[in-house]
Amino acid sequence: MEKEIQVDEKNYYSRLDTFIRKNFPELKLGAIYSLIRKGFVKVNEKRIKKNNYLLNIGDTVKIILNEEKIEDIKRPLMPSLKPRAMKFDIIYEDKDLLVINKPPKVSVHPGNKEEKVTIIEGVMYYSQGDFEPHLVHRLDKLTSGVMIIAKSKQTAREISYLIQGRESKKIYLALLVGELKNNKGKLTSLVDEKEAYLKYEIVEKFKTNHGVFTLVRIELLTGRKHQIRVQFSEAGFPIAGDDTYGNREINKILRKNFNLKRFFLHAYKISFDYNGIHYEFAAPLSQDLQTVLAKLKEDS
Repeated sequence: MEKEIQVDEKNYYSRLDTFIRKNFPELKLGAIYSLIRKGFVKVNEKRIKKNNYLLNIGDTVKIILNEEKIEDIKRPLMPSLKPRAMKFDIIYEDKDLLVINKPPKVSVHPGNKEEKVTIIEGVMYYSQGDFEPHLVHRLDKLTSGVMIIAKSKQTAREISYLIQGRESKKIYLALLVGELKNNKGKLTSLVDEKEAYLKYEIVEKFKTNHGVFTLVRIELLTGRKHQIRVQFSEAGFPIAGDDTYGNREINKILRKNFNLKRFFLHAYKISFDYNGIHYEFAAPLSQDLQTVLAKLKEDS
């Protein structure tokens, strides 16, 4: 069984693996890498075994599939997207972009068990059919802050490229468990076997009756999955409230005494140049995290 598609301006992504992932969403990501590695992907009838092979508009991509194993490489069926009303704060909007302050505890995209309204569904409802929203980047469900949504697939591709590379500046605020000694620093390590970098500086320290906590401003230099949470945990200063990579006993104390009901991570600011214009978007710290800081000060 073969699937074939021609690269055009509407479906174009430069990397082969990204192109297949975007144009064949029914295939599992691991299966895509395996198909490329084993030579079951052809570009213009030539077998390509490099995930990062660069495509050009006009190329023909062919995927060779084993019909007997097709069910093994398919993603589970995802719930269909539908416009659903939700409230969110708009930071900026023009003909190309919609920038919102993502509320905490809201998923960006529906999952198999997602019943609550998601960001993409809320924006679909907001658009009233005037534009088709496309995610430029993602934030974890529990992370709040600046989120950019493109109003066309082409804009999404272009802005995603800027954000994923070094051509943008991404700033986060996080509360760490413990006392950092240096006012500024850099973390360098491997996350998911890929190099990961970030810089940080201390904003404020809270020496409370329940321990010391440090508020930091982080510049994310690479964009690995859960990078900030993983790197600070490995450094011995996990994100406050993070039960996955942090200290659950301390998190219980934070919930009980400081009302921290999620991990303390906020996408504070993002800036980049696009089409000759400099954009800079900032989202104030969400109210629940402001409350936590106020209670920490009271206890210090």
